Amino acid sequence: MSHPRPFKVLGIQQIAIGGPDKLRLRKLWVDMLGLEVTGTFRSERENVDEDICAMGSGPFKVEVDLMQPLDPEKKPAVHATPLNHVGLWIDDLPAAVEWLSAQGVRFAPGGIRKGAAGFDITFLHPRGNEEFPIGGEGVLVELVQAPPEVVSAFARLAGQPR
Repeated sequence: MSHPRPFKVLGIQQIAIGGPDKLRLRKLWVDMLGLEVTGTFRSERENVDEDICAMGSGPFKVEVDLMQPLDPEKKPAVHATPLNHVGLWIDDLPAAVEWLSAQGVRFAPGGIRKGAAGFDITFLHPRGNEEFPIGGEGVLVELVQAPPEVVSAFARLAGQPR
């Protein structure tokens, strides 16, 4: 690797779980396990109807998205892979995208944009290609810009000034 990595992965921001019926997902995650529903998100473009749930608090809060497709026949098929994607807190998302791209990491189309929870996000493509040979090896990985309070909390835990 040519240059030092200009960003840190701070922790897991979210996991996203897809199924044909989010009410069945809610039965387990909300009714049985006690996660709190903190919001909902619908997007025709992303073919998703999701409940945004949470466990933990502060910088240790992990979002759990329970997703069903608006149309099971359309793409993306948010229900086809039950563990749809994992989201990682990143301390400097633009630096991460620039550096990872230069290393040959393939990103999914769409660039950096606002995600369902209001944070800037981008996705690593599940598969590499000829131009960008490094992919998620079948896993969609979401990189999420951590807000300043999360960056600070993780820095305090690590004993580093930020």
